[in-house]
Amino acid sequence: MSELLAPAGNIEALDAAIGEGADAVYLGLKSFNARLRSSNFAWNQFEAAVSSLHRQNKKIYVTVNTVSEERDLERLYRFLSYLNKIGPDGLIVQDFGVIRMCQEFFPKLELHGSTQMNVESAAGVNLLSKAGLKRVVVARELGLEEIKYIKSHTNAEIEIFVHGALCVSESGLCLFSSFLGGKSANRGMCTQACRRFYTVDSESEGEQQGYYFSPCDLQLIEQIPDLMQLGVESFKIEGRMKSAEYVGSVVAAYRYLMDNWEKDKKGALATAKRLLSTDFARAKTSYWYNFKTNEEGVQKAGSLILNPKQAGGTGIYLGTIDTFGEIPDEEKEKSYNAYQEALRTNPEAKQSDFYVAMAHLKGGNYDPDPGDSIRLHRQDDTGRVSHKVRTVSVDSEGRRFIDIPLGFKRGDSVYLLQTKSMSKRYPRVLPNDIGKYRQQPGAEVLPVLDLTPVEKNELSYFPEGLYIQVSTISDLHTAISKNPVRMIVEYNSETRVDLIEKKVKLPLSKKQIIISLDPYCPASREEQILSDLTELVAEGYKTFVVNNIAHISMLRGKGANLIAGPYLYTFNRWAASWFENQNIGAFITPLENSWDNLKMTWEESVRSRVLVTAYAYPALFRMRFKLPENYDFLYFKDKEETLFKVNSTVDGSVVMPEAPFSVVDKVELLNSNGFKRILLDFSRTHVTRQELKMVTNSMIKKQPVPESSRFNWKDGFYSPEKIEIYRAMNEKAEAEKAASLYRSQNGKNRKKRRR
Repeated sequence: MSELLAPAGNIEALDAAIGEGADAVYLGLKSFNARLRSSNFAWNQFEAAVSSLHRQNKKIYVTVNTVSEERDLERLYRFLSYLNKIGPDGLIVQDFGVIRMCQEFFPKLELHGSTQMNVESAAGVNLLSKAGLKRVVVARELGLEEIKYIKSHTNAEIEIFVHGALCVSESGLCLFSSFLGGKSANRGMCTQACRRFYTVDSESEGEQQGYYFSPCDLQLIEQIPDLMQLGVESFKIEGRMKSAEYVGSVVAAYRYLMDNWEKDKKGALATAKRLLSTDFARAKTSYWYNFKTNEEGVQKAGSLILNPKQAGGTGIYLGTIDTFGEIPDEEKEKSYNAYQEALRTNPEAKQSDFYVAMAHLKGGNYDPDPGDSIRLHRQDDTGRVSHKVRTVSVDSEGRRFIDIPLGFKRGDSVYLLQTKSMSKRYPRVLPNDIGKYRQQPGAEVLPVLDLTPVEKNELSYFPEGLYIQVSTISDLHTAISKNPVRMIVEYNSETRVDLIEKKVKLPLSKKQIIISLDPYCPASREEQILSDLTELVAEGYKTFVVNNIAHISMLRGKGANLIAGPYLYTFNRWAASWFENQNIGAFITPLENSWDNLKMTWEESVRSRVLVTAYAYPALFRMRFKLPENYDFLYFKDKEETLFKVNSTVDGSVVMPEAPFSVVDKVELLNSNGFKRILLDFSRTHVTRQELKMVTNSMIKKQPVPESSRFNWKDGFYSPEKIEIYRAMNEKAEAEKAASLYRSQNGKNRKKRRR
C-alpha cells in the first residue's frame, strides 16, 4: 500500500494531516529546510511530535533540504547529531555534504533524496541508492511512463508529488530568486520571483503584461490508481506554507480515493474530487503525466501550466489592504492570553506570531468572517503568510476591518484560502504538556575534513589557464581566437547532430575539448543519452562536465575524466568529498557562490581542483518545455525595469538576465589566491568577436564589465542572521552618535554656565 505523506508547516496542520488519515508527515525545524518562511517547529514541539506519532504507528520525516556553506557546517553537524538522538523516520536531504556527514557519523539516520537534488532517471536513483539513500523524491516534471520506467529499473523507494504548487523551473535548478537578491531557493529563501507580474514585448501585440511564468497547481487525483498499481511507495502533498484547513481537505480526498478506488473507481474518484472542490488555490494541471514521449511533452506542457492572466497568488482574491483601524480590547486580551499560553510550552514563541493589526480591504468581492483562512502577500514579495481570521469590527463610517498578522502594509494583497464552514476541529497530536521534551542541539565539534591532495599528473586533463564554454560549433570557431587551454562544448540537440551524427571536423584536438552535459536528465531520454555518451567516448572525447548525478553513473567504467559542474552544488568541502568518493577530482563552482565561501571551502592545497566561472549569462530558471505559441517575445522586464531574455528550443526553455554576471576584473585576485583556472561561459548566447574582446580586455585591465552583475560574489547568500547583525551594528552606531552629540551639547552648556 502506498504511503500518503502530508505537509505539517505548523501544529494545526499536523493535527489536520493525522486527523484525516495521513500515514506520515514531513516538517521542517528552524533551519536547514527549503521552507524557512513557514512557521516550522520548535525543538520541544518536534520531539513531542516524534514521540506521539510513533505511538500511533505514523511516520515523521524532517526536511534538511538546503545547501550549506562552509560556515554552516558546525551548526549542521550539531543539528544532525540532535536528529540522530530524537530518531525521526527519515531526513529529506539535498546537500551531498549532508549525505557524506551522515555516512561518516550518523549511519543510522535514514536518508531520502529531496526533489531539489534534481533526480529524474533510474541512473540517478540507483546512484543514490548505492550511496545508502532509501528513498528518492523524483523531479516534479515527470510523466507516468517515466515513473514506470524508473520503478522497473530500481529497487529504491520512489516518492512523488501528487498535489500542490509547482515550480516552473526544473527541480533544484532555479537561481532566479538568488540572482535578484541572494534569497536562494537552494537555501530555503525563495521569493517566488516566477510568480511576479511582468511586461513583455510581444511581436504580434506589442507591450503586454501578465503573470507569464506563474504555473498552475499540480493535481494528480485521477492518476492515483495507476500510480498505486506501479508500486510508487509514497504520494506527497505540497503545502508546508498552507493552512491546516487546506491540508485537511486535500489529505481527506486522497485518503478516500486510495482506500476505495479498487471497490468503486468511478464513485471513489467523484467523491475525492468533491472533497477537493474547497481547494481555492490556482487552476489545476496534471502537467506531464499524460504525455507518451519527451517530444510531445516539450511541445505541449507549457500551455498546460502557464496562463499569463492567472495571478501569482493562491486562493480567491479579497483585495488589498487599504487602511488600518483600532484593535478591539477583547482582541488585545485574546492575543495576550494566546501568547502567554504558547510560552508555557514553547519558550521560543514570538510575540509577533500572536498579536495582530486590524485592516480594511478594498478591491475584492467577498468579506471574510471569523474562522475563514486567508493568505497575505507582501507587495515586494518578501513574505507570504497564512492566517485564520479571529475578529471582525466595523467603524463609524461603516468600514469593515479584520485582524491580520503584524508586518503587512497598505497595498499588500489578501486571498481567501478556506471558509469557516470548511473548517474542522481535530484531536491534538502533541500532548498538552510538552515540558519533559527538552533536548536541543549541543555543542559538539565537527571533526576536521581535508580534501584529497592533488597527486602528480592527476589533473593532466585540467590544466591551468583560460576555459571558454559555448553552445554551438560555430561559436567554438569564434572563441578559439582567444587561445583557451580548453574549450567546453555544451551537449544539446544541435551539437549532438554535429558531434555524433555528422561527426564534423573540429579545429582542435579532442583532448582539448570538454563536453558539458545538460543538468536535466529525464527517464524518457536516459537510454539515448547513455548511448550518446558511449559513442562520444569511443570517438575520443574523454573529459565531461557532469551536471546531474545520472551522468556519473552513465560514464562510470568508460575511462572518462569527470568534472563536477556548477549544478552539482559544492558549497562546502563535505559535498566535494562526497564527489571525490565518486572518483571526481575537478570541480566548477556553483554560480551562486561567494568569494568568501569559495576561499573557505577550498584550501590552498586543493585549489588546483577548481574552475571558477568569471563570466556567464546564468540560467535563472530552466523549463522542460517549449513556451506556448502565444509567448512570442524574446525579452521581458519586471517592475524595476530589469531586463531578462528567454530562449525557447526543442531542449526546453531558459530565462537569463540581459546583463551578464562578471568578475573578470577579479581574475588576477583569483590567480594570486591559487585559483588559476578561469571560465568564460557563453552558453545559450551567440559569441561575437566584439564581446570576446571586451571581456578579455576587462580581464587584462582589471576593469569591471559595464552593466554587469556580481550575483552573490561579494555579499553571499541573504542571511537573516547577517541582517540582524547589521541592524544591531547600525543601532549601536546611532546610539553612540546620539550619546556623543549629547555629551558635546552638555559640554557646551557647561561652558556657557561658567561664563
